[in-house]
Amino acid sequence: MNPGVVAAIAYGILAIVGGAIGYKQAQSKASLVSGTASGLLLILGGVARSFGQVWGLGLAAIVTVILVIIFTTRLIKTRKFMPAGLMTVVGVAALVVMWKNL
Repeated sequence: MNPGVVAAIAYGILAIVGGAIGYKQAQSKASLVSGTASGLLLILGGVARSFGQVWGLGLAAIVTVILVIIFTTRLIKTRKFMPAGLMTVVGVAALVVMWKNL
Protein backbone atom coordinates (compact mmCIF):
# COMPACT_ATOMS: atom_id res chain seq x y z
CA MET A 1 0.00 0.00 0.00
CA ASN A 2 1.19 3.50 -0.89
CA PRO A 3 2.60 5.40 2.16
CA GLY A 4 0.55 8.45 1.15
CA VAL A 5 -2.63 6.37 1.37
CA VAL A 6 -1.65 5.14 4.82
CA ALA A 7 -0.89 8.70 5.96
CA ALA A 8 -4.24 9.99 4.67
CA ILE A 9 -6.25 7.22 6.28
CA ALA A 10 -4.35 7.41 9.57
CA TYR A 11 -4.77 11.20 9.78
CA GLY A 12 -8.45 10.75 8.94
CA ILE A 13 -8.91 8.29 11.78
CA LEU A 14 -7.07 10.65 14.14
CA ALA A 15 -9.37 13.52 13.08
CA ILE A 16 -12.49 11.45 13.75
CA VAL A 17 -11.22 10.22 17.12
CA GLY A 18 -10.14 13.75 18.05
CA GLY A 19 -13.55 15.14 17.16
CA ALA A 20 -15.24 12.49 19.29
CA ILE A 21 -12.94 13.22 22.23
CA GLY A 22 -13.59 16.96 21.84
CA TYR A 23 -17.31 16.29 21.93
CA LYS A 24 -17.06 14.02 24.95
CA GLN A 25 -14.86 16.35 26.99
CA ALA A 26 -16.29 19.74 26.06
CA GLN A 27 -19.69 18.85 24.56
CA SER A 28 -18.43 20.56 21.41
CA LYS A 29 -20.73 19.62 18.55
CA ALA A 30 -18.46 21.62 16.23
CA SER A 31 -15.55 19.32 17.10
CA LEU A 32 -17.63 16.24 16.44
CA VAL A 33 -19.00 17.48 13.10
CA SER A 34 -15.74 18.96 11.79
CA GLY A 35 -13.66 16.01 12.99
CA THR A 36 -16.00 13.50 11.40
CA ALA A 37 -16.36 15.43 8.14
CA SER A 38 -12.65 16.09 7.67
CA GLY A 39 -11.76 12.56 8.78
CA LEU A 40 -14.17 11.00 6.31
CA LEU A 41 -12.83 13.19 3.49
CA LEU A 42 -9.27 12.11 4.36
CA ILE A 43 -10.26 8.45 4.44
CA LEU A 44 -12.21 8.86 1.18
CA GLY A 45 -9.14 10.37 -0.45
CA GLY A 46 -6.90 7.56 0.76
CA VAL A 47 -9.29 4.83 -0.28
CA ALA A 48 -9.89 6.47 -3.67
CA ARG A 49 -6.14 6.62 -4.30
CA SER A 50 -5.75 2.98 -3.30
CA PHE A 51 -8.32 2.15 -6.01
CA GLY A 52 -6.26 4.03 -8.58
CA GLN A 53 -8.07 7.36 -8.51
CA VAL A 54 -5.38 9.99 -8.97
CA TRP A 55 -7.48 12.72 -7.33
CA GLY A 56 -7.63 10.84 -4.02
CA LEU A 57 -4.36 12.02 -2.51
CA GLY A 58 -4.97 15.50 -3.89
CA LEU A 59 -8.22 15.67 -1.93
CA ALA A 60 -6.51 14.35 1.19
CA ALA A 61 -3.65 16.83 0.81
CA ILE A 62 -6.04 19.78 0.46
CA VAL A 63 -8.01 18.73 3.55
CA THR A 64 -4.74 18.26 5.45
CA VAL A 65 -3.48 21.73 4.50
CA ILE A 66 -6.76 23.25 5.71
CA LEU A 67 -6.54 21.33 8.99
CA VAL A 68 -2.90 22.32 9.52
CA ILE A 69 -3.80 26.00 9.04
CA ILE A 70 -6.76 25.74 11.43
CA PHE A 71 -4.81 23.89 14.11
CA THR A 72 -1.73 26.12 13.79
CA THR A 73 -3.96 29.16 14.32
CA ARG A 74 -5.57 27.47 17.31
CA LEU A 75 -2.16 26.52 18.73
CA ILE A 76 -0.94 30.11 18.46
CA LYS A 77 -4.15 31.37 20.07
CA THR A 78 -4.34 28.89 22.97
CA ARG A 79 -0.66 27.95 23.37
CA LYS A 80 -1.83 24.46 24.38
CA PHE A 81 -0.20 21.52 22.63
CA MET A 82 -3.24 19.27 22.98
CA PRO A 83 -5.02 18.90 20.66
CA ALA A 84 -3.92 21.67 18.29
CA GLY A 85 -0.17 21.03 18.48
CA LEU A 86 -0.56 17.29 18.00
CA MET A 87 -2.86 17.71 15.00
CA THR A 88 -0.48 20.29 13.50
CA VAL A 89 2.63 18.12 13.87
CA VAL A 90 0.92 14.95 12.66
CA GLY A 91 -0.76 16.90 9.85
CA VAL A 92 2.54 18.30 8.58
CA ALA A 93 4.12 14.84 8.71
CA ALA A 94 1.15 13.31 6.86
CA LEU A 95 1.29 16.10 4.28
CA VAL A 96 4.99 15.46 3.61
CA VAL A 97 4.30 11.76 3.05
CA MET A 98 1.30 12.49 0.83
CA TRP A 99 3.24 15.09 -1.18
CA LYS A 100 5.99 12.59 -1.92
CA ASN A 101 3.40 10.12 -3.19
CA LEU A 102 1.19 12.40 -5.28
